[in-house]
Amino acid sequence: MLTLIVPGLIWTRQALADLTCDLPLPAFTTLLGRGRLSRRPARDTTTMLAEATGLAAPLPAAALRWFALRDHPGAADWLCLDPVRLNFQERSLIVDDPQHLKLSDAEAAALAAALAPTLAALGELEVLAPGHWNLRLSAGAPTFQALSEAAGRSAAPLPPDAAYAPWRQALNEAQMILHAHPVNQARQAAGQPVVNSLWPWGGGRLPALAAPDIAHDAIWSNDPVARGIARLLQIDGAALPAGCPASAAGAPLAVIDSLEPSAGTGDAIVWRDELTRFEAAWLAPALDALRRGRLDGLRLIAPGDLAAAELQVSRRDLWKFWRKPRGLAELVTT
Repeated sequence: MLTLIVPGLIWTRQALADLTCDLPLPAFTTLLGRGRLSRRPARDTTTMLAEATGLAAPLPAAALRWFALRDHPGAADWLCLDPVRLNFQERSLIVDDPQHLKLSDAEAAALAAALAPTLAALGELEVLAPGHWNLRLSAGAPTFQALSEAAGRSAAPLPPDAAYAPWRQALNEAQMILHAHPVNQARQAAGQPVVNSLWPWGGGRLPALAAPDIAHDAIWSNDPVARGIARLLQIDGAALPAGCPASAAGAPLAVIDSLEPSAGTGDAIVWRDELTRFEAAWLAPALDALRRGRLDGLRLIAPGDLAAAELQVSRRDLWKFWRKPRGLAELVTT
């Protein structure tokens, strides 16, 4: 069984109908017609990834990616504290896609060194990768919105609760430091996006698994959180392949996030292009592998903040020739 988690696939029913009405998606529509579709309440990607791997939600993303990129995080509490650009658009601050920053190692190190004293009361700042920063917490932290959910949307202010007060102060001070930092001044002069804030999310500590119930034997993803889950479960963790392998033996889980950025920003043109690539690289080969017996089943999980869906297709389902292809609007009810 090959499992695909595909964030960014869900829009409203009418939007899906409009966006895909003229796209040739023979594999996707065939799989939707022959398979068993379950529509589910809205769930974010990390929640559905947790469900698929048998872990409790919310996932401790910071601890998991530390485990993937460094070593066992021990019993410490961790928090992701990633560099971001807040972009002012139409009276709102929009969280820009973090991938657009493309910080160098030297830039990230210089910015983090300048910010570390301001954050010292909250924890110790560590740079895992230019776009992935962790805070080893001195004490517990409140809950924050995941960066993947915020990207492309308006940045909501932190709640007024007292628990968030030290975080509001630290982030405000960090923004002032970032505004005047030479790295940002050089990037602005070069026409590059600047880092003007930090985004806290994914707090917690690595769970202890005495006897994990493992449904998958491999996780393919470019996300260090997913790779950390693979290491935690003691299964193979690898970068996402360019497409579906000719023979997906075992029970691999692939996290395909190419649709997520354009869905978050509402960029329909880019989203349609990415959907066409997803069809060609993953769904068409998977359907062919099912027909030829090189794959025994396909499970597609589509998280979303409007709704979620799950499609399961077995080789036996393909024999149901009387079932007609179905459009992608069938993924949701409204």
